[in-house]
Amino acid sequence: MGRGTTKRAVKAAAKTSLHLRLDFGDERSIGPGKIRLLELINETGSISAAGRALAMSYRQAWLLVDELNRMFREPVVTAQTGGGGGGGAAVTETGNDIVRLYREMERRAYGASTPEIRSLARLLTPAASSKIH
Repeated sequence: MGRGTTKRAVKAAAKTSLHLRLDFGDERSIGPGKIRLLELINETGSISAAGRALAMSYRQAWLLVDELNRMFREPVVTAQTGGGGGGGAAVTETGNDIVRLYREMERRAYGASTPEIRSLARLLTPAASSKIH
């Protein structure tokens, strides 16, 4: 393989992402979607706004939050209903711990897998030739 192939592999590897899904059994799991939902609730203060940002309905977002709250010993998200300023939601300390731990595992997994990711990237077709005309 020439140097061009290696440069393309490094570039492809730099754009590659690795996502983790943790299955705890009993149909309990967390992965990139639930983690991103928690991050967006933190950013927006709203389950509804976080759901919209992920192109999901409020009901779907609320069901995921409810699932997370039932999965862990401590609440992950607390919600306030109604009022003059409307409702709101907040990610608890436990929820923030979950996000932090997940992102750290993801970072470590990506770092540990970098050589394999680059090797896989070298096996990819060049981006220009993979397009259908």
